[in-house]
Amino acid sequence: MRPTKQLGQNFVHDANTVRRIVNVAGVGRDDVVLEVGPGLGSLTLALLDVVDRVVAVELDPRLAERLPGTVAERAPELADRLDVVHMDAMKVLPGDLPAMPTALVANLPYNVAVPVLLHLFSEFPSLRTALVMVQSEVADRLAAEPGGRIYGVPSVKARFFGDVRRAGAVGRAVFWPVPKVESGLVRVDRYAEPPWPTDAASRKKVFAAIDAAFAQRRKTLRAALSTWAGSPAEAERRLVAAGIDPSARGEKLDAAAFVRLASVE
Repeated sequence: MRPTKQLGQNFVHDANTVRRIVNVAGVGRDDVVLEVGPGLGSLTLALLDVVDRVVAVELDPRLAERLPGTVAERAPELADRLDVVHMDAMKVLPGDLPAMPTALVANLPYNVAVPVLLHLFSEFPSLRTALVMVQSEVADRLAAEPGGRIYGVPSVKARFFGDVRRAGAVGRAVFWPVPKVESGLVRVDRYAEPPWPTDAASRKKVFAAIDAAFAQRRKTLRAALSTWAGSPAEAERRLVAAGIDPSARGEKLDAAAFVRLASVE
């Protein structure tokens, strides 16, 4: 069995690393953990040791078929806590899983990490927290604060759902094969009481405004949002109504500002 580049497979094999990830995730006996891309099962085994149930979503049919056997061989007393779903994580919906997850803990495939994270938080309101391992630069972007050079679409969209922070670094040597990039941990804690509506319709409107604002980063919001709003004048009207300076740029706005902007009629 060999990892494939097409699926972005780099498997964690270090026991100390997976125990650290589980510890930082803060999951416990009452949690149902969703793991995306379990690979060879190293993180899966560490999770099964501390939580009630792990629902592992694996796209690779070879790995999905093999994972239950690995757990049965390595930790037979924990085998009944595992469910394996052979699916693309970008397409998984609540009806596809045997239980609603309370936490996402995963070494996400680096080529789809951000879309998978946002999709799961969008479709699974039961997710209260996530601890994911991604490429270091992606971790920096997700956790970036407004005003910085790397603050952008992933930063704002992740904060639409909850508080986001960097949770550590992971060295290359713990992976097989060894990747060419550094890795980082990111933690997302969903707002206990969302400060704004997070239903699908509201999310679509807010995300459209975010995408438009960052499509041309060097332009002012008045210019960048002109197509989204219909004209520069309409963009300016909406920005002023939302209490936003039309001459500002997208990287200056936090998630709350984009929510206000999207709500202006």
